[in-house]
Amino acid sequence: MKKVMVGNHAVSWGVKLARAEVIAAYPITPQTQIVEELAEMTADGRLAARFIKVESEHSAMAACIGAAATGVRAFTATSSQGLLLMHELLHWAGLGRLPIVMADINRAVAPGWSIWTDQNDTLAQRDTGWVQLYCETNQEVLDTTVQGFKLAETVDLPVMIVLDAFFLSHTSEPVDVPDQAEVDAFLPRREARLKLDVHDPHAFGALTTPAVYMELRLRQQEAFDRAREAFAAVDREWAERFGRGYGALESYRTEDAEIVLVTSGTITSTTRHVVNERRARGERIGLVKVKMFRPFPTGPLRDALSHVPAVAVLDRNISPGHGGIFAEEIRAALYDLPPGRRPRIDGYVVGLGGRDVTPAVIEDCLERTRRSQAEAAAAAANGGAEREIAREDIWVGVKP
Repeated sequence: MKKVMVGNHAVSWGVKLARAEVIAAYPITPQTQIVEELAEMTADGRLAARFIKVESEHSAMAACIGAAATGVRAFTATSSQGLLLMHELLHWAGLGRLPIVMADINRAVAPGWSIWTDQNDTLAQRDTGWVQLYCETNQEVLDTTVQGFKLAETVDLPVMIVLDAFFLSHTSEPVDVPDQAEVDAFLPRREARLKLDVHDPHAFGALTTPAVYMELRLRQQEAFDRAREAFAAVDREWAERFGRGYGALESYRTEDAEIVLVTSGTITSTTRHVVNERRARGERIGLVKVKMFRPFPTGPLRDALSHVPAVAVLDRNISPGHGGIFAEEIRAALYDLPPGRRPRIDGYVVGLGGRDVTPAVIEDCLERTRRSQAEAAAAAANGGAEREIAREDIWVGVKP
């Protein structure tokens, strides 16, 4: 059936379709609507789940850890400072290999105090051992939420579903809601291989000596390595059943592109519009959308960008003292390509704290890359060395 819903409710419906069994809830703007909708679903019997009202985000993750350890399907949602408060327990869930699914509504972190979007809250958690999947539309949000449970339970890793505050969370779009029976066929009830069970006692998370700690970390890394192909398989099955697939990476009009813009989240939709307009003028511009940030899609990115002369990465985030986070990860991923196949990578920091990333902002980034590409080519023609990698990221759309 088709329903018009905000992105937050798309998460809620995805959780309902996945038949989550424990939901830990602590409200924080702009995610509160997710758990409010789930509270109504559990209260009126549409979702047979235990709804736990906790006193903080730290407690919400603790409740999910306990629930997932007993073998049930657990979910929570948060944003910004709430995610930061969970930080300690995100490591416990990640290295504990617990298949929790959590939605984070990307919201800038304080100070200054903000309720608007950028990606620094989730990207600050990139080393905690969670798969991270970034969404562009409300339909993608619902689909990815269900996919996230299957992926989590396939590789025994927690999964974070990420969407932009207000641009998706509070914006209504038509969403196709799959039939429950069809989702049940895609995602059967969780059957945990290892769990807390009074009839078969085990201990989890106990003191670990140096003799075995590295092996635990290696097993976690191996699970992340498997997660790339596992997500591809989950996404293929979803596409076969429901006619929609996303992939860890999407290439759009890149076949003959001279410049490719790299995006994630809702900036992608605006960039797609800019690409179409430039293509209509005969310009060879393309787009690559990064959906999966952890594990990082290194192989697909190398395939997508190795034939492109110039790349412009639009980062709605900043690693202070370093630069845009996606740009730096992409530079690292492409570093050891042969010089003739390694694109110049220009990084742009945009849209922090919810600042609009309009077509004009994207056009500005594109023109800056075009100019820098021409300057580098001219320098090479005059016997100078073309800059291949090193470049300071440019902040676009800021006031002088």
